[in-house]
Amino acid sequence: MVMPMPTRRVFLQSAGAVAPVLSGALSAAPADPASARFTPVDLSSRFNATSTDWGPQEQARRLGPASAKDQLVRTPGGRTALRGIPFQLGREDVRQKSWLAVSRRGVSWTTPEMEIPIESEARFLVVASFCDWYEKEFFSAGEETVDLVGELLATAAIVYEDGTRHTAPVRRRFETNAPTAAFGQLAYAARPHRKDIASSLGDPLDHGTTWGNLQTGVWDRSYGSGPAGDGHGIVWLWALENPHPDKRIRSLHFKADSQGLLFLCGVTMYHGRRHPLQYERLRLYRFTLPEGTSANADAWDVDVDLGVVGRKYTLPAFSAEAWLGVPDPRVRPAASAPAAPCVYAEVTASPEATLTLRERSTGQAAAFDLSALQPVAGARVEPLHPHKTWLHGEVIDRATGRPTPVRLAFRSLEGRYLPPYGHRYEINTGWFQDYGADVVASGSPFAYVDGTFQVELPVGEVLVEIAKGYEYGVTRQRLKIEPGQRELKLEVARRFDLRSKGWMTADVHVHFLSPSTAVLEGQAEGLNYINLLAAQWGDLFTNVGDLPLGALTSKDGETTVWVGTENRQHFLGHLALMRRQGEPVYPMSASGPSESYIGDPMWASLNDWCDENRSRGGLNIAVHYPHPTSELAAAIALGKVDAAEIYLFNDDFNTMRIRDWYRALNCGYRMPCVGGTDKMSAGMPAGVGRTYAYIGDKEMNYDSWADAVRSGRTFTTTGPLIEFRAEGRMPGSTIKIASGGATIVCHAEVSSYIPIHRVEVVFNGKVAASREESSGARQLTLNEPVKIGGPGWLAARCVGRLGPSPGVRLGIQAHTSPVYVTAPDREHFAPDAGAYMLKLIDGTRAWVDTLAAHEGTGRADRLHRVLAEARAELEARRARRRV
Repeated sequence: MVMPMPTRRVFLQSAGAVAPVLSGALSAAPADPASARFTPVDLSSRFNATSTDWGPQEQARRLGPASAKDQLVRTPGGRTALRGIPFQLGREDVRQKSWLAVSRRGVSWTTPEMEIPIESEARFLVVASFCDWYEKEFFSAGEETVDLVGELLATAAIVYEDGTRHTAPVRRRFETNAPTAAFGQLAYAARPHRKDIASSLGDPLDHGTTWGNLQTGVWDRSYGSGPAGDGHGIVWLWALENPHPDKRIRSLHFKADSQGLLFLCGVTMYHGRRHPLQYERLRLYRFTLPEGTSANADAWDVDVDLGVVGRKYTLPAFSAEAWLGVPDPRVRPAASAPAAPCVYAEVTASPEATLTLRERSTGQAAAFDLSALQPVAGARVEPLHPHKTWLHGEVIDRATGRPTPVRLAFRSLEGRYLPPYGHRYEINTGWFQDYGADVVASGSPFAYVDGTFQVELPVGEVLVEIAKGYEYGVTRQRLKIEPGQRELKLEVARRFDLRSKGWMTADVHVHFLSPSTAVLEGQAEGLNYINLLAAQWGDLFTNVGDLPLGALTSKDGETTVWVGTENRQHFLGHLALMRRQGEPVYPMSASGPSESYIGDPMWASLNDWCDENRSRGGLNIAVHYPHPTSELAAAIALGKVDAAEIYLFNDDFNTMRIRDWYRALNCGYRMPCVGGTDKMSAGMPAGVGRTYAYIGDKEMNYDSWADAVRSGRTFTTTGPLIEFRAEGRMPGSTIKIASGGATIVCHAEVSSYIPIHRVEVVFNGKVAASREESSGARQLTLNEPVKIGGPGWLAARCVGRLGPSPGVRLGIQAHTSPVYVTAPDREHFAPDAGAYMLKLIDGTRAWVDTLAAHEGTGRADRLHRVLAEARAELEARRARRRV
């Protein structure tokens, strides 16, 4: 099941003119809802200062290109809305008088006091202003910096018709501030005129934006410079509350109290009852759209005047009952009935704000008063989950009674992901971009937790999904969260226990994670071992700093992360080198992009790497076998590859990856299978493809693991747990038969938390026995005699038809390594498979001779000898078969 994810985040607010909306109908020509609540005051007759009067200011260089040239401060101008509040500002011209400068400095363009006529009732007077920078506020060599926080710049007075007054201070970094602010130096009682805006992982990298900026999901626009700026200095908005809202105000009076400069840009009366700049916590609103309109989130704008809009998204149709009824995210439930189209938006705002929904294609809009939400002709809006509670949670393993690491996701009844604290809502699945403890599995977001977590959940019913590898499976539940609840205990139970039967499990191919995060993910996915691979990607080197660490083991001793290397050549092949001791095998890449850098020579071959790693007691694995497929054929022929990482795709074994593995086996080479993921992003959970290796009663360590892999006591799986015996012997064993053939009793047993539909025994790659369960089964056994006519290999495989999983396209499959069959009179060798491997060796020689860059160290000659040796070995096998 693909869990609903937001289509993308769109930021919609701006500091531009107030857009017209209609309260009461969806209309292309709506009225202005701000007109009844706000009354801008015209200050044009009292403006006394220009930016040119103040002159060049060094700090103004950061405001934008124009100010960088002339160092003049620019502020917003004209009839405009600042944070949704309409103002009538001066002209946006550095030579026009657009500010009212109040100061005791005594220069010609300032005044020590000023009276501004109001002649109205109002609960708040919202003042837009800024002050000068204090010259010693910024560090200068040899001078002591001074912070004049709280400096009294002026006193403001509300003057009533009866002559009485209410006064309030205007202080630096309280009610006003400078046009730019150093980090952490914002105003205590005023907001900058620009709203923060939500960002999306898909936003363009321009105007100084970096990849790191987009990860935060928000642009903090408080500091007046950088890509979040608009070329203007900050105008600070302060709401002066009138303690006598029923008394008529005659004027607003300002009197300077220092030589600091206070610049007044605008004043607006607010007739509401709540502070217009104080926002409530973020809430989620659902807009049910009018019939016949687009359900695409990008077709709609959502805005709020006295507040900020965060994420905006749509959700696909979702049925909680259908979701609860399927066993795994890879299994899709029955299609849900189409629901009314909806757009969801997160909003933090004043309770008196106006929320606006506008269709982009038509310009039609509807406005909703947050203080009394009412349907608006064809559209309605409602707050979701108004009541929430913080919970301390635990996930308990039923067998041990202790918290256990898991992959965890909470979801609302609409299907919306509710991450535990410390985990992302929007998970970045881009390559090398998000390698924290979050993952998207089969299109569904999850958090990795160590068995404990904190989360804020809505009161009422929520859904939870818990996964812990293939021996636990997936648990899906409906929970009821009570008001004031503070604790939440969840439970998982192991369904199968291969560990107690002598098996250990591993992902042999993981990138980019830190070792400690890899340990957590391994524990949560039920993995005993993760091979974390350092690698080179052109001029990028990943996890190299982790190589000296060696192994990192979880506290319970059940999960170990080994840091090895992936040694890669874009044409000849890739190898995962799991070293036991000694230095890493360098260089990790050769011969140019995309593995090494442009023009790098062929300073190492795959066979060189295999030999060096073997000398360190290491294990050589051909990863994502067979790609790239060239020199690998020679390394296999010479017995230097210990195992092949086999990916299981779709619900079919007829793939190039499987066929190439079968070709190597059909040339008589013993190459076990292992499973891994090549995890390079948060779009792939560790262990989706994994290895099970049988170590029996040996201690779980590297030596036991490596011995099991080399011996072929393995199977690879994307879910099903398959055990295979031929004449009672497990994979990696050898059965000797007479020259005339034999009948071998094969036993395959599959256990799976996801239903399996077919299990097969193959001999030399051809199906020799099978059992089908059309409706699927979680336990499936095949026990049949298989008649064979000569040498070769036997293996078992199984498949479920409920996959593949979206995104990574992995099926629900498993495949064992072979049991080998020998006969006294001949070897197993398939001429067509041998011819294929010979072509790969010849192709490698051609590439080395014609296209490879060499450094004159004899590497090419040595590789020629290796290729000739491998070719001779294959030719000898082919000749022996003809005898």
